[in-house]
Amino acid sequence: MPRDNKTPLIQNIAKQAYLTYKGLISSANGENKVVADKLSELISLVTSVRAADLKIAPRKTKLSSGAPGPHNPAVTYMHICETEVFSMGVFLLRTGASIPLHDHPGMNGMLQVLYGKVSVRCFDKREDDLTVSSILPRFDPPLTPLQTASVRRSTLRSVAEYSETSGPCLLSPVRDNLHQIDAVEGPAAFLDILAPPYNPDDGRDCHYYKLLQTAAEEGTDAQSTEDQQGETKEKEEEEEEEEAWLLEVPQPEDFWCGGEPYPGPAVSV
Repeated sequence: MPRDNKTPLIQNIAKQAYLTYKGLISSANGENKVVADKLSELISLVTSVRAADLKIAPRKTKLSSGAPGPHNPAVTYMHICETEVFSMGVFLLRTGASIPLHDHPGMNGMLQVLYGKVSVRCFDKREDDLTVSSILPRFDPPLTPLQTASVRRSTLRSVAEYSETSGPCLLSPVRDNLHQIDAVEGPAAFLDILAPPYNPDDGRDCHYYKLLQTAAEEGTDAQSTEDQQGETKEKEEEEEEEEAWLLEVPQPEDFWCGGEPYPGPAVSV
């Protein structure tokens, strides 16, 4: 797609995001239908964006490692713009950094890597029989009665890696809505679009989750589990969905997000 040399690419992305998501009705329990041709245009624009378009230089590995602290956050956010329709910004992940498993209730989203590589593990909530204790398996370690009330039945939808040459990772209110993002083999950054933005007053607050291990999986090596999940992703024709159990938890104490000024072209919507 030819680029408009007079208008920064990020401005065109913002304009198209507004057109794509304008008029959607937020619903945490239902799909927000997006017009296909508008979404396709947005995907095309977002796929072509690079770190240089936002005047962001890839972080060096040596400067992106080490123990996180007040002056050395593992994850940093650069705010670009926000309207009532969507929000847009850039997340920067240091080497080994992770954004814990979290949700986007009633929201659509798009993630496009600007540099580096990230692994994204996506889950879908299953709203059937979530609170019926009789269907819950035995967990290891066992849960308290209070924790049991916060268990959510879900489906592991995908485990995939994304780089700047990949297309964007998409989420909707009911598909791939919960995900965990991990930097792979070094620092990474990605453009993040959410529509509509987080707003606790409208029921769009961020919740965090922990993947539970059932007693039947006791002793299973964590790396072996990840390998099995990766193999499941590679089987394109695999139809059986993998059931997973998630425990809603407070924001992890070891996770916090710093802030940096956005250095790229100004955006107005």
